Amino acid sequence: MIIDPARSPLLTDLYQFTMLQVYHAAGMTDGAVFELHFRRFAGDRAFLMAAGSESVLEWLEQLAFSPEECAWLNSTGRFSSEFIASLADFRFTGDVDAMPEGTIFFAEEPVLRITAPLREAQLIESRVLNLIHLQTLVAAKAARCVLAAGGRLPLVDFGLRRAYGAEAGMLAARAAYVAGFAGTATVLAGERFGIPLFGTMAHSYIEAHPDEEEAFVRFGRVHPHNTTLLIDTYDIVRGAERAARAALRLAAEGIRVQAVRIDSGNCAAVARQVRAVLDRNGCRDVRIMATGNLDEYALAGLLAADVPVDACGIGTRLVIPSAPPDPDCAYKLVAYAGRPRLKCSAGKATWPGAKQVWREYRDGMMVADTIGLAEEKLPGRPLLVPMLRNGKRVAVPEPLAAARTRAAAECAALPAELRRLDGGDSAPFPVERTPAVVQLRSATEREFR
Repeated sequence: MIIDPARSPLLTDLYQFTMLQVYHAAGMTDGAVFELHFRRFAGDRAFLMAAGSESVLEWLEQLAFSPEECAWLNSTGRFSSEFIASLADFRFTGDVDAMPEGTIFFAEEPVLRITAPLREAQLIESRVLNLIHLQTLVAAKAARCVLAAGGRLPLVDFGLRRAYGAEAGMLAARAAYVAGFAGTATVLAGERFGIPLFGTMAHSYIEAHPDEEEAFVRFGRVHPHNTTLLIDTYDIVRGAERAARAALRLAAEGIRVQAVRIDSGNCAAVARQVRAVLDRNGCRDVRIMATGNLDEYALAGLLAADVPVDACGIGTRLVIPSAPPDPDCAYKLVAYAGRPRLKCSAGKATWPGAKQVWREYRDGMMVADTIGLAEEKLPGRPLLVPMLRNGKRVAVPEPLAAARTRAAAECAALPAELRRLDGGDSAPFPVERTPAVVQLRSATEREFR
């Protein structure tokens, strides 16, 4: 049996099935409400950026068990035949409300709400977390990089080879583009999502040639409209000189070398050396692209020191979490069978009832968020919007460009102190809960304790 893991309902934790079998045996078929939120942020994080909801919607729309998957579940001997038979017609028939991709949000705000029969809302937990968590963290990291670059440096995703798996690399490229990156080196992300592609050459390409300058010239002749030369395979100054000579030879043939790329060494010092070599050899229009373990802090340092770099590729530190720990997300039951539900665990207590987030602005800037019950009517813009009703789309999927535009507007509306790299050390963005939310929690705690 060949299973596509990205589509299969078996890509989940075992406890989802063990719980579902109990629900089936007990006839627990009432409606449930689950909400996804991120817990308190650590370190310098001041905000996160919603991403991944489109991936969730696509997955929910096709969610079903194949006969082969049902047969495999039966072969484990863990589940009753009646329960296995009930999965044959499994579909997601519920509602999804979520923050549109590119929306900035803060700790403990519900980012996505699922309203569906209990078994449907329960089974999807692990995959929904899997899709939202990764893309949201990458989008937030990318947004911090874009803010640090200040519009002066185009940024490109180079993270595929460091990502934890093929899907992670693809979705990271997508999330980074939503947050404002200029494009990606991941070819399938270009085909699948329409993201602009950027790429140069590897050191192996240079090493495969007996002469570095000839390697540059040959590349330019084959790729006359995309000529970026990697110059630090051997000696970076000599590489820059050879690139300059190659650029002049190619210019005589009507081919323009667009840039050189540096991938090692002290970026500030090396970039200045390379710039001097290029300028001295009449290549002032050849730009410099930097790659190699860059992040928002390195970008800010390059700009503060006025380093002559014109674009950057961001890889490892975009797609792999770094210390301090990134915030984790939780998907928790907040209502079942028409009654509020909550978790009272120390440090992980939840807030019962279906909720909404309203955001207020002043002079175009975010000033405060309020978390209220979904049925309340409060000032400001509601952040959770309908996406699925009865398992069907409310509207056609928006183009990725719309999420990208939203992300740029959200970053522009973020208070200045939260846009700084140390924004997590400043006063947190004001997020309040309404009296109705507080009262519901107190009443629910009394009932269930």
